[in-house]
Amino acid sequence: MRFHLITLFPEACEAYLSASIIGRARKEKKIVVAYQNPRDFVDPPAQAGNNKWSYKKVDERPYGGGPGMVMQAMPIVKAVQKALGKNVGRPTSHMKKVVVVWFSPGGKPFTNKSADALGKYDEVVLVCGRYEGIDERAKKILKTLAPVKEFSVGDAVYTGGEIPALAIVDAVTRRSPGVLGKDASVEERRVASRAVYTRPETIEYKKKNYRVPKVLLSGHHAKIDAHRSKKGSKR
Repeated sequence: MRFHLITLFPEACEAYLSASIIGRARKEKKIVVAYQNPRDFVDPPAQAGNNKWSYKKVDERPYGGGPGMVMQAMPIVKAVQKALGKNVGRPTSHMKKVVVVWFSPGGKPFTNKSADALGKYDEVVLVCGRYEGIDERAKKILKTLAPVKEFSVGDAVYTGGEIPALAIVDAVTRRSPGVLGKDASVEERRVASRAVYTRPETIEYKKKNYRVPKVLLSGHHAKIDAHRSKKGSKR
């Protein structure tokens, strides 16, 4: 599948998406990550040159007043159009299945079930806002181009949409067949506890011993699963 990140800071995303499991999935072509920068869809000022006014501006002051700046609608819309290419419009039998993801504190909480649902699409476009947000008209226009899903990734407000976008790419990718090697490696598909242990069996710190629970050393798989299930449900 292909992820398109609409972002002013592709370099901030690329570092994470090139490392570890996600980076390996890209090298093995299990996923593709592409970027569209809204600044590429803004004409430079008439007096463009080597001075500061040649800067491609994508933000403006909000109507109604208030602090901060708001990202303009059309650079976002054009960037998404470019990402979708020939897949603009509702999917038909000969078109790839596409979806646009819009981030909002009031959106639907993103969960493992959401990741499974997004994993069924061929193309996922993630719109990363900045500043005080994006002109709401962008979302209305995007709904005429492709289905739009609105998500909230946690009960916190971030500087930009890049962190939620990375979380979604990570969650969807790791659940894709073959990415983790075995399907059983996806923790939520097996009996797993968030309390995990490894060697050595005993750790001594400031004259106190910290031991691995005896049940995990027993070799009794039914008891081990029961222990893990109990710990997992508590957490």
